[in-house]
Amino acid sequence: MVFASLEFLTLFLPLFFALYLVTPQRFRNHTLLVGSWLFYAWWTPKFLLLIIALTVLAWGAAILIDKSQSEQRKTRLMVIAIVLNLSSLVWYKYTNMLVYSLNTILTGRDMPTIPWENLMLPIGLSFTVLHAISYIVDVRRKTVDAQYSIISFSAYMAMFPHLIAGPIVRYKVIDTELRERVFSIDKFAAGVRRFMVGFSMKVLIADTLSPIVTLGFGLHNPSLIDAWTACAAYTLQLYFDFAGYSAMAIGLGLMLGFDFQENFNNPYLAVSIQDFWRRWHMTLSSWLRDYLYISLGGNRGGPTRTYINLLLTMAIGGLWHGGENWNYLIWGIIQGTALCCDRAFTQRGLSMPNYLSRTLTLLVVMLAWTIFRSESFATATDIWAGQFGMHGVAMGDAIAQALRPSIILTFVLGLICVVYPATKIGKQGGLGFAGWSMTWPVLTFAYAVVVLAGQKAIPFLYFQF
Repeated sequence: MVFASLEFLTLFLPLFFALYLVTPQRFRNHTLLVGSWLFYAWWTPKFLLLIIALTVLAWGAAILIDKSQSEQRKTRLMVIAIVLNLSSLVWYKYTNMLVYSLNTILTGRDMPTIPWENLMLPIGLSFTVLHAISYIVDVRRKTVDAQYSIISFSAYMAMFPHLIAGPIVRYKVIDTELRERVFSIDKFAAGVRRFMVGFSMKVLIADTLSPIVTLGFGLHNPSLIDAWTACAAYTLQLYFDFAGYSAMAIGLGLMLGFDFQENFNNPYLAVSIQDFWRRWHMTLSSWLRDYLYISLGGNRGGPTRTYINLLLTMAIGGLWHGGENWNYLIWGIIQGTALCCDRAFTQRGLSMPNYLSRTLTLLVVMLAWTIFRSESFATATDIWAGQFGMHGVAMGDAIAQALRPSIILTFVLGLICVVYPATKIGKQGGLGFAGWSMTWPVLTFAYAVVVLAGQKAIPFLYFQF
């Protein structure tokens, strides 16, 4: 079920909140858990058992770690639990790619290939594993207390606002609210506003750009204008799609009484790649820093080791995004290399004007998005060639026809409805929605619902990760 769908808006959400609000305080985690499991089962019922199994694994491992008197046994239990979590992720996410790569090699050597039927990736598995690992590690580090209530912990793991595509909500952030939270009209209203704005970002901007992106990244030998049009459209689509989802998730969290962390802070205004990763998918960036980069040694082993750790962290972060091909790994290596260059540049005391650094940062980000979105490495190199003018300059007929007036009008109205008010009313948490009156979000939301009613609901881009 997609947040930006009529079935979610008219069926699941009102029924769930009707039950949730009449449920006594001490049983609301039960209602949240059952509702979240039903929400997930709407997609793929058979994979709900996997989510439950990973939940029980993390819950049980944390309790065993908490009760153990031996530091070595605590560490051993943590490692076993992490390996089991990662094993499920590797099996479902990367086996197809590994078998395909091996079969390609065997075919080239005229050897029999491995019979294989592609595995389906369970939706939300990547985020479930990250939540489980962060909780287990935090219990081992004694930064959080183990949760002995299976209901409360399962509600945290399965919470439908963040279950499918984040943001990554660490247990310690909502530990207190899991135990006790009070319904507040003001908080609920702020959540509704936030949800409506995120919904508008998704439907009016991201979904409007979707056909242009699909067309542009499917062109053979695109011209300079075609290639950059496709890349620019995807750059905006990915941001408004994922930031829109995050805004909806944060809004739903507020409506339930939870305060989730912000996930975006105007990332395309970053003055460096380091600054970009402090603004983009902030919950993943901080997760990679705290549980991977620091575990690898961080910057404690000297400059060379620091660069290696940066490169490894981003490469693994890139690989985490997908197992369909090697593009995501290459994208991660590009990001890691850019971070290393950025660090080396600043360590030497060098600088450049903000307008130039912003432009260069955005250029690197967009060129990296090209391979992130491309179906294959060959497609990415073809589009890169177009971006550097190797296939001509003029816009092709396909892109020209795709940029029809109705799409342009919807996109412009979407930008006006979503972006302009945020610049006029002020900011809070980098997004500026909490101080809005209800009038503008309601009107924008109503317009987005009308647009959605005339088209098929488009899944969020991060569902595939």
